[in-house]
Amino acid sequence: MGDRTVKPAWWQNLLRRWDPLLLLTLVGFFAFSHWVMTSASPQRLDEQWVHLGLALAAFLGSALVPFRWWLALSPLLYLVGVVALVLVLVVGVTAKGATRWLDLGVARLQPSELMKLAVPLFAAAYFHWRQGMLRWWDHLVALVWVVAPTALILKQPDLGTAIMVGVIGGCVLFFAGLSWRLILPFVVAGCVAIAALLQFGDQWCAPEVEWPGLHDYQKGRICTLLDPERDPLGKGFHTIQAAIAIGSGGIWGKGLGQGTQAQLAFIPERHTDFILAVIAEELGFVGVAGLFAGYLVLLLRGFSLTLRSGLWAGQLFGCAAVTGIFLYTWVNAAMVMGLAPVVGVPLPFVSYGGTALVSLCLMLGVTASAAAEPFPGGGRR
Repeated sequence: MGDRTVKPAWWQNLLRRWDPLLLLTLVGFFAFSHWVMTSASPQRLDEQWVHLGLALAAFLGSALVPFRWWLALSPLLYLVGVVALVLVLVVGVTAKGATRWLDLGVARLQPSELMKLAVPLFAAAYFHWRQGMLRWWDHLVALVWVVAPTALILKQPDLGTAIMVGVIGGCVLFFAGLSWRLILPFVVAGCVAIAALLQFGDQWCAPEVEWPGLHDYQKGRICTLLDPERDPLGKGFHTIQAAIAIGSGGIWGKGLGQGTQAQLAFIPERHTDFILAVIAEELGFVGVAGLFAGYLVLLLRGFSLTLRSGLWAGQLFGCAAVTGIFLYTWVNAAMVMGLAPVVGVPLPFVSYGGTALVSLCLMLGVTASAAAEPFPGGGRR
């Protein structure tokens, strides 16, 4: 009798796509989010349950879709996303001085969040199709795919999301072999700009000085980072109150629901962008350290899964997605601690929200789908 190939049972296929450790980590974040939300914004718990359910469904569903299908769909997803971004500028809903949403009647959609998936997926697909034929100009072509939606998002204006979409898309170019000689000038220019800002910040932040390419509120956020006391009851209020909350939490925190800064509403946006300040005040350093240990597990597991993918596009997308989630977390933490300007970036998988949470879970689900893609010839690592 010859050897027979034993096909895995259906539940084994599910476990292979729904990586148990990744799924458990994600559910752990959701449970933590619900626990913290009982203090940060209990009136939003019912809505958050819906958001968490949709996000979990997005992860499970996207992981089941073969990654080759995602690659085939990537041009359509990208095109629909760009058209939606244009529609936002034309007929979008304006709130808090920004036009970022489309009113679908039953819900509001923020297309810029969905571009966190569409941009790196389309860029990865482009390099996949050009594999074996890559030329130096292919990176320039892919750069156009990244810059176009980033510019549309910046126009809304939404600096935080524009930076994240640009960075995640740029990560695909980097992992696809973008030369350091092309990256280094931008790094040097950024370092020079930061040094100049630190040296001449007082003069440049004067009210009569205009910053080309930036709105007044964006200039104000950067100037506030240099000196929050410049406007303690205005632009500097977020940073100052978050610093007070973080410092007062100590090692063990004041206890969930016992934080004065959180419960007396001194922390603005305490259920979204500044929820980390609530965690630091009420759960202390131990709570924050435990949370970031969870992010570390997610980061390591994500990269481990990515390296299993049998397609180069899967490895490119997975590395960019996991790196993007790490940068998302870092930017939020730096913003709350006063180490970066306030740019409106929520804490991944913990902050209250719908579209942002779903988009991040879609990225993880597609990463898990890429990890299940076999190597040519049917082998696996």
